[in-house]
Amino acid sequence: MTTLDKINGHKTTGGEAVEPQHQVVIIGGGFGGLGVGIALRRAGIDDFVIIERADDIGGTWYNNQYPDVAVDVPGIVYQFSFEQNPHWSRTFPKGAEVKAYIDHCADKYGIRPHLRLKTEIMSRVWDEDNHLWRLTTATGDIITARYVVTALGAFVEPKKLDIAGLESFAGKVIQTQKWDHDYDLTGKRVAVIGTGATSVQMIPKVAEVAGHLDVYQRRPIWVYAKPDFEIPRGVQLALKYVPGLQSGIRAMAAGVVEVGLVAVTVYGKQLAPLTKLPAWAVKKYLNSQIKDPILREKLTPDYGFGCKRPSVSNVYYKTFTRPNVELITDGIAEITPTGITDRDGNHREIDTLVLATGFEMSQSPKVFRERPVTGRDGFDLADFYEKERAKAYEGISMPELPNTFMVFGPYAWSGSSWHVMVENVARHTVRVITEAKRRGATAVSVKPEANERFYNFILPKATDTLMHGRACANANSYYIDHHGDFSFLRPTTAYQATKASKTFSLDDYDYERPKSISAPLKGLHAEAGR
Repeated sequence: MTTLDKINGHKTTGGEAVEPQHQVVIIGGGFGGLGVGIALRRAGIDDFVIIERADDIGGTWYNNQYPDVAVDVPGIVYQFSFEQNPHWSRTFPKGAEVKAYIDHCADKYGIRPHLRLKTEIMSRVWDEDNHLWRLTTATGDIITARYVVTALGAFVEPKKLDIAGLESFAGKVIQTQKWDHDYDLTGKRVAVIGTGATSVQMIPKVAEVAGHLDVYQRRPIWVYAKPDFEIPRGVQLALKYVPGLQSGIRAMAAGVVEVGLVAVTVYGKQLAPLTKLPAWAVKKYLNSQIKDPILREKLTPDYGFGCKRPSVSNVYYKTFTRPNVELITDGIAEITPTGITDRDGNHREIDTLVLATGFEMSQSPKVFRERPVTGRDGFDLADFYEKERAKAYEGISMPELPNTFMVFGPYAWSGSSWHVMVENVARHTVRVITEAKRRGATAVSVKPEANERFYNFILPKATDTLMHGRACANANSYYIDHHGDFSFLRPTTAYQATKASKTFSLDDYDYERPKSISAPLKGLHAEAGR
């Protein structure tokens, strides 16, 4: 046994193979990590740990506590199919209510004992000799696992704002992902940089208390009316006790969301009315909220509907008609110790600077430069994302990363519901791990030919989309990666993705044992339909 093995508490088998500390390590304690953990427990796989860098679970819904944070799809869609909540208080639940649902799921399905909080994974290295992953934490500890499931979410790190003078600002700086609730904005001169989905929710609340609010907008966002209302107690009881009612409504709501997010984005280039009709409706809504033609023009996107994720609000547009709110579209030249100077040379003094400038995507090379992942034969995930077009079998597995499954990989997200994707990935993962156990394998990796087959299936669907048309030329959408590919979304129906997770051939994976134990198991044949 080596010194490193002793330090990490590893055991050896006959002096040859190192046994990992955990069968499965899940990185991330949001909906993705929680969903995979629940699936593992339901499959009888209890040797797993969920590693979360924050001091509580919830991911987005723990980290983001800015004013009026809420879901932007109906709550009846934003939940697990196996744990449907009939008690949402309104159609678009607020963040605290979503966090309570997450806590409920963790308690009900026995996830708490599997949590390891306040632990950040800084690197992952594949150990080919022992068929395990070595994960190094921010404190230098090493955790070993047979399998790793990454549940980082779509948005990992706040984008670093590249504006001259930011560090010189002498006032209060608030990042929306780390909102300071102890700081009182009442009467303050506030500037918000960014007008994405977060700002659509947050800006109206800040405007209510700020003495003056400057909003710096680079690109406007499509915002349509939000059918948000309280759900009466009687309706909640009906959802709880009437068989099939909630599932039926959930399916219909998911269908509407899928048409809005997937059909428009994927087929909008070929079927122009798919985008023109909602764009017309949003413009009519904007016209009803803003009478000033100059202000209305500033708030009207110069890219097509569906090119960026639209948002919903009943008060966002109206906020810009308040006497204490100014919309600034001239661009930022620099930030000074006392305020912001725009590109026309106008300097506006402020007390507080709110940064709502978005995130680095989870498939960004930057993410894996800072937290490197080294796979088989020296494969570097950051280099792959930087130099190669993103490929992953079913959006979940890569040949060069054995024993690894991604909750949000390239072409993974089924637009109807984040939870559909999570459940599909969890099902896929459990099927492969269970099959590996049946075959006595300690390493599984998707075959390169299977990976190429899925890529060849998905690429034509993702190539001739609305995102690649002239309407989206000015959108700068995170739907498109730096290679110009539409890899953010799976351009199929949720039904197709779900069916694939249940029926993909387990022979699309290679199953192996460490060379020190026995020859590879690649020749074994899985049972049909397993």
